[in-house]
Amino acid sequence: MIQSKNDYIQYLEADRVALGRSNRTLFVSLYRLFYPDYIWDFQRSLRKMEYLTNVKPKGIINKLINLYYKRRFRELSLRLGFTIPINVFGKGLSIVHYGTIVVNSNARIGTNCRIHVDTNIGASGGSNKAPTIGDNVYIAPGVKIFGDVVIGSNNAIGANSVVNKSFEASGLLIAGIPARIIKPIEIKELIRHL
Repeated sequence: MIQSKNDYIQYLEADRVALGRSNRTLFVSLYRLFYPDYIWDFQRSLRKMEYLTNVKPKGIINKLINLYYKRRFRELSLRLGFTIPINVFGKGLSIVHYGTIVVNSNARIGTNCRIHVDTNIGASGGSNKAPTIGDNVYIAPGVKIFGDVVIGSNNAIGANSVVNKSFEASGLLIAGIPARIIKPIEIKELIRHL
């Protein structure tokens, strides 16, 4: 969780590397005028909201800045189809495509998560208990993870899987409806920036 300006800078850099975005140069800035990178804009806005919420800078100017970023965050969320609350993902988040992604605010997801479209990470049966997902987890398109489950680090969840029980071991490919262990995997093959 972002607790200082230094944390904010570290989170942004880790997200930039995870997304494979280059540092801002004059050429990249001019290119982005004509071809905006909405996913990177969303992730920067997400991190800015986390910083402003957790650190709470004081003063009327900072309150106006906070209102601006809240509005910007909401606009990007609606445009892209993301329902991702603040303070859920660790650093190194990589959202791969536009499309529906719904995450419960009680979920906790570690560093270097790579997440695809049509993913739902939420509570189950009226409970407020949501999944806890470890570090270096690859979540393929169409995955549904719900309930009070724990997914260990260095795991991959296959496309259109429904995960409703815990898989705390590391280095596994999990897939199916309901999800089960398919085989051991090396996560660095799926999350290249590790």
